[in-house]
Amino acid sequence: MSVRPPGSRWYNAVWRWHFYAGLFCVPFVLWLAITGSIYAWRPQIEAWLDRPYDSLIPSATRATPEAIAAAAMRAVPGSRLHKYELPQSARSAVRVLVGTSAGDRRVYVDPYRLTVLGVVSEDQRPMQIVSHLHGELLAGAWGSYIVEIAACWTLVMILTGLYLWWPRGRKGLAGVLYPRPSGGRRLFWRDLHAVTGIWVSLFALFVVTTGLPWAKAWGSYFKEIRTFTGTLDGPVDWTIGGRKQTDDPMLGEHAGHMGMAMAHQGARPGELNRTVVAATALHFAPPVLVSSPGKEPHRWTVASDAADRPLRAQAVVDGATGAVLGRKDFAERHWVDRAVGYGIATHEGQLFGIVNQVLITLGALMLMTLSISGAISWWRRRPSGRLGAPLPLSRPRFGGVLIAAIVALGIMMPLFGVSLLVVLAAERCFRRQTGARDSLGLRVVGM
Repeated sequence: MSVRPPGSRWYNAVWRWHFYAGLFCVPFVLWLAITGSIYAWRPQIEAWLDRPYDSLIPSATRATPEAIAAAAMRAVPGSRLHKYELPQSARSAVRVLVGTSAGDRRVYVDPYRLTVLGVVSEDQRPMQIVSHLHGELLAGAWGSYIVEIAACWTLVMILTGLYLWWPRGRKGLAGVLYPRPSGGRRLFWRDLHAVTGIWVSLFALFVVTTGLPWAKAWGSYFKEIRTFTGTLDGPVDWTIGGRKQTDDPMLGEHAGHMGMAMAHQGARPGELNRTVVAATALHFAPPVLVSSPGKEPHRWTVASDAADRPLRAQAVVDGATGAVLGRKDFAERHWVDRAVGYGIATHEGQLFGIVNQVLITLGALMLMTLSISGAISWWRRRPSGRLGAPLPLSRPRFGGVLIAAIVALGIMMPLFGVSLLVVLAAERCFRRQTGARDSLGLRVVGM
């Protein structure tokens, strides 16, 4: 089927959907690009923030892990041991996470002098706040739903933008792959928007799709599909709506501590010491977290929380004997978990070092350029007192393939399907109101 030239019903209809999607998504794209690029540099930022705790002067005598944990719990009255992080060097303070009714507290303990160097709320650590700002807008589940809807409509914005960008009959690459050097400000902003869009489109599609497993609705939906198809392999290694999943069948009920407060069995003297020795011998990628027993006594979890997720591994240690009862490396997980793990590690800028971080930052800058240039282009051509949406021409017919594609998107992304129905209903309602119809540009113009 031949492509109709600009000005046709199809081109105009796609332009309208691109306009509305962009109008809604631009603030979120800017927000997610800024917070995401900051989070990509998390290792360096946290190392800088924690530098006072990693410059200790070692002494000849080092306290046992249990003595260190006891000092941490004394610093937070009424708390209980949750996680013990193996120090990464002889000059590092030991990080001990203790659980309270108000959430985890991170306690920094000098292992040579048993001095508590600092106590911070785990949720109030700067990069944790950035993470919640990025994924939940600091609004919990509802914030996650809003971010997910914005992500879904960003996909619509990208796909419709690619359709509009397609060079129909244009000669040369100016305005297609690079902005035209002359032509006035209006043409410059239009070209900057279109050209940036084509260069960043694949990046945007990638970050949106790899970010969906974190979302509250889509992540839970994905988990239910995997349960139904028998592809769920224990708890996933990422948060869903800001919460970690628990209980890995391979490692038993003790395997899924992963940041969750739970009822702990009392550990007997010597168990933490033996577990730390066993954890050190495993040589997992840092940071390595030793979690206290859950529902079953004596069974401790050792887990790598490496930012590069393919390096992660888990093991279970019998605290009574120090024996390793089970181990599961990243390569042993289900292929779906491995695929998502690679995607998330790249999304976070941690899969291939600083190059990954630089690429994520450059992609975020391009998304900001795309959003700002689009907003400026709209503002410059917007009629006074009106929204400036492209006027709808007589409606094109929707073929079976297009309808099937929209339905498929609605099934794959339920919040997109629901929000699309809401938008269509709202548009139908506004068309009946003369004032709203004119200001929003909903008056149909015949061809």
